[in-house]
Amino acid sequence: MKVTRWVLSGLLTGGSLFGYEQAFPQTPPGEIQVKELPAGVLLESNSDASYFASSGKLFRPLFDYIDKRDIAMTTPVEAKVNPGEMYFWVAADEVDKVTGDTEQVRVVEVPERTVVSVGGRGSYSESNYREKEEELFAWLAANEQWKVVGDPVAVYWNGPFTLWFLKKFEVMVEVEPVAVDS
Repeated sequence: MKVTRWVLSGLLTGGSLFGYEQAFPQTPPGEIQVKELPAGVLLESNSDASYFASSGKLFRPLFDYIDKRDIAMTTPVEAKVNPGEMYFWVAADEVDKVTGDTEQVRVVEVPERTVVSVGGRGSYSESNYREKEEELFAWLAANEQWKVVGDPVAVYWNGPFTLWFLKKFEVMVEVEPVAVDS
């Protein structure tokens, strides 16, 4: 029944994966934001190949993990590009259902993070990712008060059955303020 809701949600509304809780607010398409991401529990699957070559293989173990444990899907899905890694957020009220690592899924606790994020709209393609990644780093070059402290990630807000022109995504990177000498 969950899969049916997911397909209908994606096809009919252009909504997020299951229409469930969002881990943090979305950056609207065309905007750049500095925002705080909450601490949380994430589920990770990984691959030696790039994300764009292995997204289906990364998604299935995570979906099976939450489905088997009756954990609600939370948006967004995060992805590192090289090597390919995919992350599902676990809602705070669902964390007690997490039963630890498996052969294909690792449980990761992340602290609160400051990120710079650029919002986009369109298919979850490598070319769209690269375009927004370039925009993100151009903004950072012009805003030297922020130092990059992590790798950029793709953030996907909609399910795979959402029409491409309705899909929303972000490219974000963790940052910290640059110390100013007094």
